[in-house]
Amino acid sequence: MTRPRAAKLAPQRFAGETDLGRKRRARKMARVLAETHPDAHCELDFTNPLELAVATILSAQTTDVRVNQVTPELFRRYRSAADYAGADRAEMEALLRPTGFFRAKTNSLIGLGQALLDRHRGEVPRKLDQLVKLPGIGRKTANVVLGNAFDVPGITVDTHFKRLTNRFGWVDEQDEVKIEFAVAEMIEKRDWTMLSHRVIFHGRRVCHARTPACGACTLAAMCPSYGTGPTEAAPAAKLLKGPRARDLAIAAGVDPDLVPASALAAEPVSGGAGSGFDPEPVSDGAGSGFDPEPVSGGAASGRVSAPVSGGAGSGLASGLSEGL
Repeated sequence: MTRPRAAKLAPQRFAGETDLGRKRRARKMARVLAETHPDAHCELDFTNPLELAVATILSAQTTDVRVNQVTPELFRRYRSAADYAGADRAEMEALLRPTGFFRAKTNSLIGLGQALLDRHRGEVPRKLDQLVKLPGIGRKTANVVLGNAFDVPGITVDTHFKRLTNRFGWVDEQDEVKIEFAVAEMIEKRDWTMLSHRVIFHGRRVCHARTPACGACTLAAMCPSYGTGPTEAAPAAKLLKGPRARDLAIAAGVDPDLVPASALAAEPVSGGAGSGFDPEPVSDGAGSGFDPEPVSGGAASGRVSAPVSGGAGSGLASGLSEGL
């Protein structure tokens, strides 16, 4: 495969880009991301919407691998909203201790169970405006639940998505909701959920915050930020992370032997938090206002279930249809 050619002064290449040109480039980049990361998916284990909502709350300030180690026993003991609402606090705290901030997370899970019973007959709602009113769930978490549990398209803007969409020149914006709406205008709705996973995978494995692997990136020829990291194949290949690091090199036209063995064993993690989706800061202790924005995209474990369909006529909504 021939390596993509990228200009040395990439930003100048797109200086006069029109809105239509940006939209076309964004869609082309989205297609390349789909080819680059065919394994992109939600990496929290779950079998139903309640389990995914619980897992996303637990993923704040820890890795998805750790969450997936804790949830089998948690899900065995607590199978319904009523189970969480009536949970023994000490027992739940003991189960959640390995995930960190276990007191705050216990508060959120008990509160979530109570709110679901009081407002939604014990069921996880299928609308964004209802989800964000639940304890421990913000807009990012809500979009992940909608996209992965109900198959309702949604864009999840975490720290990686924010960084990469700005680097890609899709947006010039730091406000997460504005980024969500701007990208929704460029990308077809059916692709919103998977685009979120693919951008996050790319951010964790290739386009790192400090030093992106520009010389081993499949998007190099289309990226205004090409040159932010090393553009030569050898140093760039050393920056690739994850079990598919050599496949990523091949996709970019780079010799896979340049990828060190240590990169294959490296667990791609987000900046400081561990979970693939960026959580809000949390504080431990009883009564803390724990409203995490974690979510899927963790380290190594595979997802165990297919999305649960929302069904026709269910009034599902997310993204632009929900409004601000």
